[in-house]
Amino acid sequence: MVQVVLDNGILAVTLSKPGGLLTSLQYAGLDNLLEIANRETNRGCAAGRKGAQLERVTEYWDLNWNVPGEHDNFDVIYGDTYNVIQENANIVEVSFLRRYSTNHGSRMVPLNIDKRFALLRDNSGFYTYAIYERPSGWPDFNLNQTRIVFKLRKDKFCYMAMADTKQRFMPSPEDLMPNRCERLAYPEANLLRSPKNPEFTGEVDDKYQYSCDNRENRVHGWISMHSMIGFWIITASDEFKNGGILKQNLTSHAGPTCLSVFHSAHYAGEPLCAQFRNGETWTKVFGPIYVYLNSCLKNSSYSYLWDDAKRQMVSELNSWPYSWPSSPDYAKSYERSSVSGRLLVTDRYLSQATTCGSYAFLGLAMPGELGSWQTESKGYQFWTQADKNGVFTIRSVRTGEYNLYGWVPGILGDYQLQSIISISPGVMVNLGDLIFEPPRQGSTIWEIGVPDRTAAGFFVPEPNPRYVNRLFCNHLERFRHYGLWERYTEMYPSTDLIYTVGSSDWRKDWFFAHLCRIQQDGTLQPTTWQIRFDMDEVSSHGMYKLRLALAASSNAAVQIRFNDPDLYRPHFDTMQTGKDNAIARHGIHGLFHLFNIDVPSQLLRKGGNVLYLTQRKATSIFTGVMYDYIRLEAPPQ
Repeated sequence: MVQVVLDNGILAVTLSKPGGLLTSLQYAGLDNLLEIANRETNRGCAAGRKGAQLERVTEYWDLNWNVPGEHDNFDVIYGDTYNVIQENANIVEVSFLRRYSTNHGSRMVPLNIDKRFALLRDNSGFYTYAIYERPSGWPDFNLNQTRIVFKLRKDKFCYMAMADTKQRFMPSPEDLMPNRCERLAYPEANLLRSPKNPEFTGEVDDKYQYSCDNRENRVHGWISMHSMIGFWIITASDEFKNGGILKQNLTSHAGPTCLSVFHSAHYAGEPLCAQFRNGETWTKVFGPIYVYLNSCLKNSSYSYLWDDAKRQMVSELNSWPYSWPSSPDYAKSYERSSVSGRLLVTDRYLSQATTCGSYAFLGLAMPGELGSWQTESKGYQFWTQADKNGVFTIRSVRTGEYNLYGWVPGILGDYQLQSIISISPGVMVNLGDLIFEPPRQGSTIWEIGVPDRTAAGFFVPEPNPRYVNRLFCNHLERFRHYGLWERYTEMYPSTDLIYTVGSSDWRKDWFFAHLCRIQQDGTLQPTTWQIRFDMDEVSSHGMYKLRLALAASSNAAVQIRFNDPDLYRPHFDTMQTGKDNAIARHGIHGLFHLFNIDVPSQLLRKGGNVLYLTQRKATSIFTGVMYDYIRLEAPPQ
C-alpha cells in the first residue's frame, strides 16, 4: 500500500493511500505512538473494500447509519481519491475523498465524504476535519453516529486525563478479556478479577463512566509514563456537534482509546439521529479538531504534560475559527458575525422588579420549537454563558437563520426568542434587552430541588463496594459509579420513598433516580413515591399547577395521583417518555422534559395531602426517571 507522509521536523504523520487511514505517528523518538498490533475486522470493514480486513487500523473516521426501517450499518470511511489541497512553507493539507456511488460493490451511506488532514509549520500536532455532503435527490437515510477513533500503543500509554479531577491509571485491553474479568449487566461494563496490575482488582471498568457534556469536552487524552509523551484531542469549538452544549459524549477509555465524537444518540436516543428525507440537500463540516502531542524530561512530573495540554487548549480556543482550512464550506472569521444582548427575567412571584438572567446559557440553533435545540442534529449551534448581569455575546456565528434559545440556572423552563435572527458576514447583531418570563401561574406552595436540568443535587448513594471505580470515590461525580440502580432496592426493600415537605431535605432524602424495585426472584415492581404536604387552606377559585421537570427518562412513565393512590385512572400520566439511557450509562441527566399539570382544587384538602408519583413501567432495571425539580403553585392572584 502506498503511503503519504506529512513531516514538519517535529512529528511525522503517515496515512494510507488510498484510504486516508492514519497508520503511523512518529514523535519524540518513538517510531509510532499508535497501536501497530490493532486489527479491526467487523467494525473496520470499509465500504469500497468488500470482504476486506483492515489490519493495523489505528485511526479511523467512522459512522453508523441506516436506511429507514432497516438495521444499523457500521462504516469506516475509506477515501478513494487523494489530493494535495495546499502545500507551502507553512502548511500542507491533504484530502481523501469518498464519493457516493449506486454502482458500488457494497452498500454505502449516501454521502460524499471529504476527509482532510493538515500539518502546520512548527506545530507539535496535526488537524483533521471532514466535509459531509448530500446533494439533492439522494436516497433517504438516518445518520446515527460519526466520530474519529485513535488507538494508542498499549505498551506505552497507561494514564488517562480528561479534567483536573478526572485522571487515573487505566486497565489494559487484556484486562477486559473473559479470562481476566466478569461481564456485568451490559457489554461495556466489566468487573476486573485478575488484571495485569493487581491494584485494579475488584474495580469496574466502563467507558461510559468517562463521558461528559460537550461544553466540558475541550481536551482529553493519554500520557505515556515510559516516554513522558502526551497524546491529546483538543476541540476548540463544539458548533458542529449535535444536541448542543449539554449533549453527553464519550471521551477516552481503556484500550487505550481516544475519541472525538461529533454526532451521536448517546444519552438521548433516537431523537438525536438525523433523518434525511425527500431528497433534501445537506452539507456539514465536522471539525477541525487538533491532535496535540507534547513531551518532557523523564524525571519530570506527568502533571506538566496535562498542564501544557490545557495551555494549548486555550491557544486553540483563541484561534477559532481557524484561518488555514481551504474548504469553502468552512466559514472563516470574516464570514461570521456575533450576537449580543442582555437577558432579564420577569417573575413577579419571585420579585416585583425585573431581575438579571445571571449566568444564563444562550445559544443559536436552527429555528424550531421551544427547547428543540437539544434534539437538533443537522445544523450548527453556537452557545455562550452570560455574566452575572445577564449580558452575553455569542461569537463566531456562521451565516444563516437561527432562533435564540436558553435557560437560566435556578429558573425553571426554556427561553426562546420567537423572531428569526439572520446572520450576515461581519454584521454584528445587538438584540438589546430580552425578557424571559418563566412558566409561572401563582405563588410557590412547595418545591423540591433546584431547576438546573440535572439530578446532581439529590441524594446519590455510596456504591456497592463490589462495583467501585476508585476515581469516583469521594468525588463530586459519584453518580458515575456502576450499579447505583440496585441501591434503591437495598435502601427501600419493601416500602418506597416518602418525602415530607417542611421536614425532609431533598439533598439527603430524595433519591437521585426513580427506579423499579428488584424483587428477590429478579422480577421488577413499579414504585410509588409520596410527597406529603400540609395546606392551611384550599382556594375554591382557580386552578393549582404542578410543575414536573425531568432531567432524564429511560422508557419510563410517571403517573400523578392526589390523595388516593388506588385510583384506577391517574390525574396525570406522562406516558412513556425518553430513551436516553442515562441511568445505565452513569449520566446525571439526559434530555430535559417539563410537564405543566393542572390540579383542580377539589383534588386538594385543608390539612394533610399526599402527592403520589408512580413510575409504572417495570421493563428493565434501567427503566426510570431522574427528576430535576418539582413545584406546586397556587392559583393566580
